[in-house]
Amino acid sequence: MLRRASYIDRPMGPTAPRRRPLVYSSPRASSQHCLSDVAANGRLHNYDYRVKASFDRIVPVLQQLSGLQHERSFIADAQRLAKEQLGFELPLPILEMAWVTQLDMRRLFAWCVFEIYEQTSKSFFETDPLDGASAADFERLLIDCGFHLLDITPCADGRLAHAIAFGLRIPFSCVRRRPHAGAMFDVENTVDRWVKTEHLRFRESQPNSAHEPTRYLKAVVYHFSSLNPSHEGCAAHASNDAAAAAAGMERLQAFRVAVENSFCCGASVDLLLLGIDTDTDAIRVHVPDRDSKAPLDQWLDAKDVYESTCSLSPQGAREKILQMVKAAVQGELDQGMVRFIARLFENNISQIDYVKEFHDGAYADAGHAERFIGVGIGFKEIHLRNLTYFAHVDTVEESTADLDVGVKIFTGLNVARGLPIPVVVRFDYRGKVPGARQRAISHGERVIAAIKQRYSDLYQQGLLHLLLSVRDRNRFVAAETVSSSITFPTPGGH
Repeated sequence: MLRRASYIDRPMGPTAPRRRPLVYSSPRASSQHCLSDVAANGRLHNYDYRVKASFDRIVPVLQQLSGLQHERSFIADAQRLAKEQLGFELPLPILEMAWVTQLDMRRLFAWCVFEIYEQTSKSFFETDPLDGASAADFERLLIDCGFHLLDITPCADGRLAHAIAFGLRIPFSCVRRRPHAGAMFDVENTVDRWVKTEHLRFRESQPNSAHEPTRYLKAVVYHFSSLNPSHEGCAAHASNDAAAAAAGMERLQAFRVAVENSFCCGASVDLLLLGIDTDTDAIRVHVPDRDSKAPLDQWLDAKDVYESTCSLSPQGAREKILQMVKAAVQGELDQGMVRFIARLFENNISQIDYVKEFHDGAYADAGHAERFIGVGIGFKEIHLRNLTYFAHVDTVEESTADLDVGVKIFTGLNVARGLPIPVVVRFDYRGKVPGARQRAISHGERVIAAIKQRYSDLYQQGLLHLLLSVRDRNRFVAAETVSSSITFPTPGGH
């Protein structure tokens, strides 16, 4: 039986058994689909393993420190161990108190999570491991298919955090991604973003001229579990796949009607509803017709596409995928939409092989196994499965559902084992706008104050720690840490 992974039973540390080697070697060619990108799968696996392993080494290191804390050479031994295993030294004020009281493991744990998050962000923008900064080919595909912008709302569940870069193999710079619990995006805010997009097309012809007959494509990605459908589906919809799909379609239609009623141009908006199996990463698409109408109880499944095309040549497989997408349309075809969906299926084939090769066909962490909660607006660099639970937050009052779900998840993952909930509050800003950085910081500080108040019991017990970071979205640079709830007394202070 599949079970929920935890910090304790997840393989961790340099001596833990590894299901797959960190250094990728070519898999059996015969086991791969003809359209599978084997080289990309290897690169993605190495990146995923490297980042998650850095977080998963924290607990084993702290467990070793627990047995050393009363040794005379504890501080030197602790710093040497941390440097070897984690890549950085630990905060001296916490270590220096170990001889007086028990080592403060909760603060150390949260401090290490925040440190590795900072390193992960820095490395992402310095090395561009997903090659997402250069995405001219996919941008041309979007325009050729009749879309000037792709706006995707996946569920905030950490098992979908990799849906863009891994599951759909879309360069992250080509997508406007706004995760929400249950994929229940805010219609009014999405309309505002549509307005900004169209204004940019009128004023600057970016990404193309407003006179070109392209549309704004809004997509929702809900999720389900093929292996444990009644328990490991979307918590926001009580693991009811039909309810998740219906709710996603309802939001999509509400967005289109809002644009149509406000601006009399609903035809400039197209809608797309997708599901993803969190066990295998295979997608299902409710293929829409020219009017964006799609049945909720019928879809085209990537597993069927995979099996129907795996024995063909690459060209034959692509032609077959197009035929299957066209056959799934109940109404008048939109050739651009059909071509776009066919590309998504082709891309997803690589991900199906990825899960087969590196996870024996289905992920071992069938449930939640996130490492921290991300709150706010940003996190462009987070594209790994079960690394982060996202809570897209403008104000805590407007996003209590997303936050409460995240805290509930981490109450089971961390608090139940005596570990704190690490929360990274992040607000990106536009560096070209005067005063934007300080406004982002002030915004983040208000959100942090509200989180402390809403979850005061956890915070007072040291079971919730917060980090505030901001990032200039006008530059390809890492997030900047502003403050943390983990503070240390100044020399001579009390």
